[in-house]
Amino acid sequence: MIEKLKKEVLQANLDLVKYGLVTLTWGNVSGIDRSEGLVVIKPSGVSYDKLTENDMVVVNLNGNVVDGKKKPSSDTPTHIELYKAFSEIGGITHTHSKYATIFAQACKEIPCFGTTHADHFSGKIPLTRFLTKKEVEDGYEKNTGKIIIERFKKLNLLLIPAVLVAGHGPFTFGKDAAESIKNSLVLERVAEMAIGTVQLNKNVKELLKYISNKHYRRKHGPDSYYGQNDSGDKE
Repeated sequence: MIEKLKKEVLQANLDLVKYGLVTLTWGNVSGIDRSEGLVVIKPSGVSYDKLTENDMVVVNLNGNVVDGKKKPSSDTPTHIELYKAFSEIGGITHTHSKYATIFAQACKEIPCFGTTHADHFSGKIPLTRFLTKKEVEDGYEKNTGKIIIERFKKLNLLLIPAVLVAGHGPFTFGKDAAESIKNSLVLERVAEMAIGTVQLNKNVKELLKYISNKHYRRKHGPDSYYGQNDSGDKE
């Protein structure tokens, strides 16, 4: 199972480059084997064009390396906190993709202006608070996970599988690493469209709720009817 997960996580990390979601080594993807309590994640600071399956690092939920010769991503404690808090997720992607990061740096949530956003996210993309000085100095990465968890206290992560960390960048989630990458790509595209929309019309309002609800529900949940029963991508 772990060898299969390593392959999946490697491919997901390579897809960051394929989809233009990373610059240099600014990003990472992980996946978890719930039955074993093990997380596979990209090694720290290794160029994507040099990554191999053997470079993937396996850690337990205490953060200890159990397989791999390289150091895991510096964001590993964030991923671990999220896996421990949300049993429903199987993959996590973190990037500094241009447009989503602009929103994070501006400390603005991404509003739902159109049906493209509503097809994938049930509502605006949430923003965390800033970490305190103490939280930065004592367990920065772990506390990054904790403020994400805090932000979702009254939100459903399955309905909005993305978050912006204030002053930092986006994290996205999925049932596996591949789905978390897909959500990261969609997040970047809707962030880009949102910025362009505001530039064209600074007085634009969010999409009417009954329209956004319709678009989300036709693709997600028990009443969804979009696409084919046996397909993955529905378009």
